[in-house]
Formats: sequence, C-alpha cells, structure tokens
Amino acid sequence: MATLEKGGNAFDAAVAAAFTLQVVEPHLNGPGGDVPVILSDVRKGTGMGKVEVICGQGPAPAKATIAHYRSLGLDMVPGTGLLAACVPGMFDTWMMLLRDYGTMKLSDVLAPAIFYASQGHPLVERANATIATVEELFRKHWPTSAAVYLPGGKVPATGTLFTNKTMAETYTRVLREAESAGADRVKQIEKARLTWGEGFVAEAIDRFCRTQEVMDTSGERHRGVLTGDDIAGWEAHIEAPLTYDYGRYTVCKPGPWAQGPVMLQQLALLKGLDFKDADPTSADFVHLLVECSKLAYADREKFYGDPDFAEVPMATLLSDAYNDARRKLVTGEASLEQRPGSVEGFGAVVKLRRQDGARHAVGGMGAGEPTVGRMGEVRGDTVHFDIVDQAGNMVSATPSGGWLQSSPVIPELGFCLGTRAQMFWLEEGHPAALAPGKRPRTTLSPTLALRDGQSYMAWGSPGGDQQDQWTTQLFMRHVHARHEPAGGDRRPGLALRAFPDLVLAAHRAAGRAGGRGPAAGRDGQGARAPRPRRRGRCRLVRRPAHRRRARRPPPPCRRQSARHAGLCRGAVRY
Repeated sequence: MATLEKGGNAFDAAVAAAFTLQVVEPHLNGPGGDVPVILSDVRKGTGMGKVEVICGQGPAPAKATIAHYRSLGLDMVPGTGLLAACVPGMFDTWMMLLRDYGTMKLSDVLAPAIFYASQGHPLVERANATIATVEELFRKHWPTSAAVYLPGGKVPATGTLFTNKTMAETYTRVLREAESAGADRVKQIEKARLTWGEGFVAEAIDRFCRTQEVMDTSGERHRGVLTGDDIAGWEAHIEAPLTYDYGRYTVCKPGPWAQGPVMLQQLALLKGLDFKDADPTSADFVHLLVECSKLAYADREKFYGDPDFAEVPMATLLSDAYNDARRKLVTGEASLEQRPGSVEGFGAVVKLRRQDGARHAVGGMGAGEPTVGRMGEVRGDTVHFDIVDQAGNMVSATPSGGWLQSSPVIPELGFCLGTRAQMFWLEEGHPAALAPGKRPRTTLSPTLALRDGQSYMAWGSPGGDQQDQWTTQLFMRHVHARHEPAGGDRRPGLALRAFPDLVLAAHRAAGRAGGRGPAAGRDGQGARAPRPRRRGRCRLVRRPAHRRRARRPPPPCRRQSARHAGLCRGAVRY
C-alpha cells in the first residue's frame, strides 16, 4: 500500500511486496526461488492484447541429466539440498516487471526489504515453527543456515525482531552497483540484472555449488550442478497466456510448464453441467467439482511439461469434443481410479507401482514440495498476492521456492537456492522428464480473468496441488452463486488428494512399506478412495451437536478476530 500511496502503480507495488516477502516470510519464499506472473497493463489497450505472462521459472542446469542423477544411485531428485536447484528466477522476473511495466526506481522498491532485513521484523509464527522443525538439521549438517536462523544458538521466538543482515548487504550492494550506471531508471535496472546474473551473486552461487557437499533427503551429501554460466545464460521472458472462455468470462493462466491449465480443463468439463441455482455447499455441487478435478489432474500427470521440450496437446485437452467424452465418466458415484484421457501420440504412462526394498531418495526422511519435515522436506505452501491499482492495472503472482528449509544458506549472500528440480521425473520419455535447460513442471498458478472482454479479476492461492482446486472453487461460486471473492476464505473449502502429488508422489507412494501412500490402494496397486481435506475451521460436514461450540483461546501473538470471539462465546456455529 505504501508504494501505491507514493504514486507507484500495481507493478511497482508487486515488486516491492515481492522483495519484502522474501525477508519477512523466508519459510515460504526467497531470492533463490521462482515465480510465474500474469498481468494486465491498461497502457496496452483492451481485451486479451493486454494480458501477458512473465515466466520466472528458471530451467534445469546444463549438467542436470538423468544419467548424472542415476549415477549417484538416485531414482528421484532429492527434495532438499543442492541437486534440486534450478536457475533462480525471482530477481530477473521482478527486474523485468519493474523495467517494462513499473514507474519507480530500483531504490524505491528495494528500500522496504533492505530496511526489514537490516533493522528487523517480528518473526511470524509459522517461520518460528519451521525453524524449530529443522533445527537439528541446521545444527548437524547446515551450519551456514544455523548462523542465520539460530541467532545466539537458539530458535528465535515468535514476535521477536529477526534480522538477516547478510541479505540486506547483498541487496544494498546490488543497488549500489546499479546506481553506478547513472541516474537513468532503466540503465540502473539493467545494471542490477547484470550484477545478479554475471556478477558477485552468480559467482557466489557457482562457488558454493562446486565446493560444498550438502546433506539432502537422500540421506547422503551431494554437490550441486548449478553454475554461473547457467545463471548468466537465462533471463525471464514474456509469454501469451493460455485461455478458456466460460460464459461471459475468459480465464487466463500460464502454460503447461505450470499447473495453470488444470483449472481450464476443470472449467471445460464443468461447462457442460447444470449449475443453475446451485448451492456451492451442497453435496451435488461438491461431487461434480471433485469428479471433474480428478479427471483434469489425471491429465496433468500424463501430458503436462515444458512445451519447449515436449509437445502438449492443449488444444485437444480444452476442446469440446474431448471434454464431452471425458464428462461421461462423471457419474453419481465417486471414482476411485486414476483416469487420464487418451490423445494419440502424446503423454506418458503414469506408473503408480509397488516396489520392494528401500529407495534412495525417499527413505525415512521423505521428500516433497513446500508443512515441513525434520530434513527440510516440505509440502504444499508458498505465498501469493494480487494487486489492482486505480488505473485498472492488475497483477497476480505466486512467488515460491528458495525457502529457508530448502538448502543451506550461501554465506556470502544470506539466502539459499530453490529446489524446484524435485518436480522432474528421472524417467526418459515422460513430458516432465529431467533435461538440461528444461523448465520443471511447477504447481505455481496465478490467475486473471476478463469479463465481456475487459480485465475483471485477479486471484490465486498458495497450496501446491490445491491451488487450482481452490481457485476453481472460488470462481465457480462467484459465477454461479454470486459469492464475492473477498468472503471466500470464510466459506467451506476442500482439497482433493485422489491423484499423484506433483512432487513425484508415485515415487513417494512406492517407497512406503507395502506400497501404502496417498496414491496406493488396499492392494498397493490402485488409488485410494479420495478424502476431502478440512481447510481451517470450515467444514463441509457439521460437527455433532455436542461439539459445535469452539472454546479455545486465540493463537499466541495474534489478535483475536471477531469470528474467533464469536466462536468462543457460541455466537457462531459450524
């Protein structure tokens, strides 16, 4: 808000917010991570012509080959450590957004982040919990992370002022070198990009990956394969969005290198169903959403990948003929099967298999995406923001990766690298198979919609695989039940896990005893019955009468909300 109040536009505010989030929510994102951005710029006219996607997903390093990882005895990319690092995409993406769409200088948008990193910010509850969870890992194996996140040798308490002075010094140096290019705003931004991609930042990353052997979720130590040349050879770029028309609305998403098209596939299936006067909390409404989600996510597993490396038949997957046939699979009964569609010549077989013996990259330590385990493995969370300014500019972004639990802090920089390469399959022929220069298939999925040809709505959510379930639910409720998005978080929501987790759930399931896991059935072969996950305090199923009143104190270090106060005195019921 401060950036908007100072005269900046939505894009300036997005860049300032993004850098600040790296500092104040380091357990959810960091400078070494990645980000897709979707935006609408009023200066570029009306309609689809002004909607663009900035791809801030860095690719796999040149030395990241299936053969290399197999030679290390791995059958999946570890979920933490240096082997899972792709080229960091955050910084260059924000510089492109600021240069081409913003109006402010680099110093204006970096000032809040530098201030909070150097002077301190109140540590949020989840950051404290995350640090406490990986405390032992930091002490035993990642001392550079312990130096930053265990000040005084202790886990910092929630609400205490937390600093990361090394990160502040990194951004201060970038800014100082940028300003050496003169007073011109664009020249400063270009100098900052050069400093990051070919200067001291890239050099420090290169040196750390070459010289350090880091403990990861395989239970072994490995050096990284990311180099300075990989960083210097990549830059963020602009793409056209993938779109789908749903009534008066045109929904825009990033392409199949991200998860975004799975929302469009859900809409293509749902469009042929009758939702007139539907109750979004009714069993019928939820059933149709869930069954269509299963079909769309099954296709994600089979077909999606970087379209620069694998042809993805999106035109077919979104066509009426394809979805008319797929929709016939939706009956009055919940399906317990993984049922991807068939497009001749495209896709790969999704193997949910049982295998005896231990698996190197799973073991007892798990693996996964951004809740967090003791070895840094994480599952399903990140940050998201949407900004609209008074001129009508819109931007939706989901920065993620490079969180504090992903890999050790690079001591000269004050931040760690991301682990997005864990999304790759070490299986030749799969659309999401690992290859040098290839973008990993990510869950990050910002959304923008037009109504009657005009920019109308920007939205999204953290949550890994849940992102395009929750965004679809919000959209359907808004369109068919006229629910205002601002109240969406107070209404019941659900999350489905009746499909492989994008972070190699087939491997996770196979690594568990007897093949039991999120994708394993009673016989260890098929999919288990779906079980909608509870989200917050909202439930689709009412509690028994004798348990409906909540009588618990508010969370520590948080203000008591009006809703919570109502729950405690029995004024609000589930």
